[in-house]
Amino acid sequence: MNKIKNIGVLTSGGDAPGMNAAIRAVVRAAIYYDLEVTGVLRGYEGLINGDFIEMDRKSVANIIQRGGTILKTARSDAFRTIEGRKEAYRQLKEKQIDALVVIGGDGTFTGANLFSHEFDIPVIGLPGTIDNDLEGTDFTIGYDTAINTVINAVDKIRDTAESHDRLFIVEVMGRDSGLIALRSGIGVGAEAIMIPEANMGVEGLVARLEIGRKDKASKIIIVAEGDDLGGAFNVGEVLKQKFPNYDIRVSVLGHIQRGGKPSCMDRVLASRLGVTAVEGLLAGKSGVMAGLVNKELIFTPFDHAIKHIDAKEISPAWLKLVEILSL
Repeated sequence: MNKIKNIGVLTSGGDAPGMNAAIRAVVRAAIYYDLEVTGVLRGYEGLINGDFIEMDRKSVANIIQRGGTILKTARSDAFRTIEGRKEAYRQLKEKQIDALVVIGGDGTFTGANLFSHEFDIPVIGLPGTIDNDLEGTDFTIGYDTAINTVINAVDKIRDTAESHDRLFIVEVMGRDSGLIALRSGIGVGAEAIMIPEANMGVEGLVARLEIGRKDKASKIIIVAEGDDLGGAFNVGEVLKQKFPNYDIRVSVLGHIQRGGKPSCMDRVLASRLGVTAVEGLLAGKSGVMAGLVNKELIFTPFDHAIKHIDAKEISPAWLKLVEILSL
């Protein structure tokens, strides 16, 4: 007999479009299975401080289309300590919360992995991060919206670049992962894409630009913030020395990539995974992330999902595609 009566749900780390859709799905699935639902405000910090709210159908009405997270999010240094996690466990017991659904990325799951091993609280994670850098799911919640945000912004930048015969270097998020840069770069027809997983270097970048058509009215280079040259401004300084006749401008898209209404894909993905998480808890699962792989809903242990243990690699076929299309 399943002993779960009350499920807690929280969002942690960087916000991602679709987190609200995931919260909504968790709450409504729990209610469907006659369970109580408790929202934890501000992630693990709220867990330690006992910052809880009771949730019902009404509390998640009209949020599926909203970006950000109604539960707020924060990073917690205290949760990195055993004392902090002990206090979080005490708060859960006091509130009679029997299980947790945590929505976030690798940092969130690193904490959840420790917590699920140390205490008798089942925990299931939902992959909510714009970086798409977790194993065990083809796409993370927020990734589709983020790359579409980049494409929309760069399309507008391209208009200005063509009007003035400029080369624009556009920096997108991705300290450790270049997946936002890779897909959005292909989508906007970038002349070069610089990502941490495939260090192009100065010579490679210069060669790419020299191979391309000289009569192009505009050139776009997409740079992940964690590329080997240290970001868009450094790339710009290098190119000004190599191509003094170019009119070079730098644009850093920054946190606009995190915001905005989630795409249909992110809303549906978040909804499916939210229900799957609740059903997984009821089936006795813990210490796993719910994901979608080849159209199948699966569970992956946290220690395999976290990128620092088993990082996604960029297929050589993707890099060849970039090279072919940049001519």
